[in-house]
Order: sequence, then C-alpha cells, then structure tokens
Amino acid sequence: MTSSFLIHRMRQDCLKIILLAIGFCYLLERSAYALNPNEILVIVNSQMVGSEDLARYYMKKRKIPNDRLLSISVSTNEVISREEYQNSILLPIRKGVKKARKPGKVHCLVLFYGIPLKIAPATSPQGQEQSEKAAESQQAAVDSEIALVLMDSYPLEGWLENPYFLGFQNRKTFLQKDKVLMVSRLDGPDTKTVYRIIDDTLSAEKKGLHGKGYFDARWPLPKEKHLSGYALYDADIHQAAQQVKTRMPTVLDEREELFGPGECDHAALYCGWYSLGHYIDSFTWSLGAIGYHIASAECTTLKDTSSQVWCLKMLEKGVVATIGPVYEPNVQGFPLPDIFFGNLVAGYMSLGECYLVSLPYLSWQMVLVGDPMYQPFKPGEHAKPGEAQPF
Repeated sequence: MTSSFLIHRMRQDCLKIILLAIGFCYLLERSAYALNPNEILVIVNSQMVGSEDLARYYMKKRKIPNDRLLSISVSTNEVISREEYQNSILLPIRKGVKKARKPGKVHCLVLFYGIPLKIAPATSPQGQEQSEKAAESQQAAVDSEIALVLMDSYPLEGWLENPYFLGFQNRKTFLQKDKVLMVSRLDGPDTKTVYRIIDDTLSAEKKGLHGKGYFDARWPLPKEKHLSGYALYDADIHQAAQQVKTRMPTVLDEREELFGPGECDHAALYCGWYSLGHYIDSFTWSLGAIGYHIASAECTTLKDTSSQVWCLKMLEKGVVATIGPVYEPNVQGFPLPDIFFGNLVAGYMSLGECYLVSLPYLSWQMVLVGDPMYQPFKPGEHAKPGEAQPF
C-alpha cells in the first residue's frame, strides 16, 4: 500500500465515507444501497446434516427466492485439497452462478454450515520438487478463492488486489469488478449457533444495534504521516473508534495491555489486537454484536470447540459476525478497521459490502462469518453520540 493512499485514507471523514459508499453501490449497478435478496446465491453441502435446513430457514427469513439455493457434494472436513476444491466446489458453483445469473445478476455467495473452510498447501506432482514456501503460497480460504469463481484462470501464488477495496480505486488491478463476487458464510461449531446468528441478526436489525464500541489499540496515535504494517493498523483502530463514537459510547484503549477479563460490558462493536489464537473473555456481547481480532490464526477452525481462536469463541459467546484468517495473512491482509466500521455506522452498506470495500486482497486467507445482508444502522438515524473515551 502506498504512502499517499495511507495518508488519504486515514484523513477521510464521515462525509467521504458516505460518498464512497454511494459510489460503490453504483459500481455494483444497483439502484438500492443495500444488498438485495435476489442478488444472493446460497450454497449448501448435501453431505452435511442440517446444512440445507439452515439455508432454507435463512432464505425464508430473508425472502431469498427458492431457486437461489445450490446444493453441492463435498467433504465435510474443514480442510480440503486444491484438487477437491476445484472439482467439488469451484466447478459446480461456477455452473450454478452462471445458471442463476440468467434471470438476474448474482453479486453475493453465502456459504452454509458444512462447506469446507480452507484449501491446504499445494502438493507437487510425483517426481517434481516444490519448495515449502511455494506450496504455502497457494493455500487459501475457500471463501476468498470462490469470490473469483467467474475468473477462468488467475495466479494462485500469493494474493491478488481486490478491485473493490477503496484504497485501490485509483489504480489498475489484475482483477476486474465484474469478475469478483461478495462472499460470506453462515457457519459455526454447530447448527444451534448458526440458527442463533440468523435470529439475533434479524432481531438486532429490527431493534437497532445498541451497546458500546470497544477498540483495543496498543499505542497512542502517532504523529508520523507515513505508516505501514502494525503501526498503520494500530492507528487505524484509533480512526475506527472516532467513526464509531458518532453512533454509540466508545472506549479506546491505547495501553500495551489488552482488555482484561470482564472489562467490556455491552460490547456491540469491537476491534483489537494481538492475542494469537487465545481469546480473552473480556466481553459481554450485545444482541447483534460484530467484531474481529487482528491476529494470524483466528479462523483456523470454526468446528473444534477445544480451540481458543477468536472467531470460534466470539461466535460461541454471542456475536453475529466476525472476520479472521485461515492461514497467515500478514497484517495487511486484514480489512482496514476504519473503512469497515466507518461504512458500517454510516448505514448505507450491508455487512457484506462493508467487508468487501475494506478488504485489500483476494485469493488469500480472510473469511467473513455473518449474514451479508445485515444492516444494523440506518443512514441519518444517529443514536446519541458517545465519546471516544480513553481506557
């Protein structure tokens, strides 16, 4: 990411966010701001008990047409090979998307409970050598790869710049917008959790998301203008807190220490770092809560309940949406917090849209868990503004 982009992005204000949100919606060639039910294709795994029942429940609640359900047959393991991904996920979904696009455009895929989570490192053909680094460069989140289902071919090594990312709008990218789909999943350790996510999302959307914003930086906001890596993301957490305080009371922690157990009551929005693969039980989550933790392993599993990764534990504890990587993403692989939360509280975009415009790279490691249609705030209907309070 270039220095000029970073300076420009970190200085954007709420008005800029709203204008960008509106511009994004025009890019999607839609007349409405939020994601439309007719633009969604729901994917289930016929081998996973409960997957289709969950999907049909969700579709009924969201008024998604019945012909927008696609059933595929694939392993129920969380990790699959690149070959199985190609044959059992990519090809049938590509066929299903093209068929579904005939009556109307598909902009979003929702992967349901039972769809594998990650693609294993590549293996070399017999008799050929491949370095460990080269093999790992092809490992990825199923969700991030399937976003490119309309691409006939593209490099599998490393990441590709996301053309919808707001930081890349003034540059030419390898990927074109009309070849990229929004992807989210409704998933978790069991079907009960997924039903709870659906119901809580709809309830919070109806009543509004209430509570506090918690933003866990590690250092005071720096005076330097040219930031990258950890310093950039830490500063971005500060900026996100400033955006969220227009909607709700907000706590900004700039201590080296993380929020401790039980310190964060009525948490509605959260972003922080860095407790690698070790959830800290600091929160009582409000109905409809959204949050993510910036660390390298936080979505390595959504099924192993003995794990302490943040995505899994946050879903178990009560959030309805979270974000995390399935393998090492490097810090710049994460969504930019102030773009994600800034657009979320502006109220023009759905959860899925906020994720897409804040995510720098595709064919990479990141996963969004949650209902992509979720829109917890409405434009112009601000709650009583809170203050970005130091912890």
